[in-house]
Amino acid sequence: MTRSLSDTNCCLVSQPDAGPGARRAAERSEPQALALKLWTVLARAYASVLAHSQADIARHGLTPGEFAVLEVLYHKGPLLLRDIQRKILVSSGGITFLVDSLEKRGLVERRECKEDRRARYAALTPEGERFIAGVFEEHATAIERAVSGLDVDDRRVAIDLLKRLGHHAASLPRPGEGETG
Repeated sequence: MTRSLSDTNCCLVSQPDAGPGARRAAERSEPQALALKLWTVLARAYASVLAHSQADIARHGLTPGEFAVLEVLYHKGPLLLRDIQRKILVSSGGITFLVDSLEKRGLVERRECKEDRRARYAALTPEGERFIAGVFEEHATAIERAVSGLDVDDRRVAIDLLKRLGHHAASLPRPGEGETG
C-alpha cells in the first residue's frame, strides 16, 4: 500500500517496500495519525528546549529543583514550604531537602509562621536575591534563544494552542478512569 498525502493533510507516508509498522501507520485515520505526530513533535520540542534549560541551570551549580525553589521565591516572595511544594510539584520530603541544600549555601532562610507554629516560610537571603537575579536573567536569555525558531507572533499562537490543548486534555478522564474517546 502506498499512501502519500501533503504535509497539511497527513504526516505519515508509507513506501511500497516498507515494513509492517509503516503499513500500519499508513492505515491510521488522519485525525489519529495527526494526533500521534503532534504528540511526537511536542515531546521532541519539549525535550530540546528542556535540554537548554537544564544546561543553563547546571552551569550555575544548581539542580532543576533548587532553581525552581529560587525562581518561585524570586517572583512570589517568602512562601510557606507547603505552598512552594505545590507550586514546583515536589514531595514534602523533596521540598525539605531542597530548602536544606539552599539554606546551607546561604541562599535561602527559614522563617517562623506566626499563625501556625508548625509551618515554616522559606525566603531568599540578600545573597540569594542577588544570586537568582543574575541567574534568572541569564536563564531567560537561554530560553529565549532556545525558542527563537518561532517569532513573537508564532510564540503567541503556540502559547494559545498549547494552553487549549492542555486544558482540554486535563478535562478528560485518564485511560482506565472512566469514559474514553
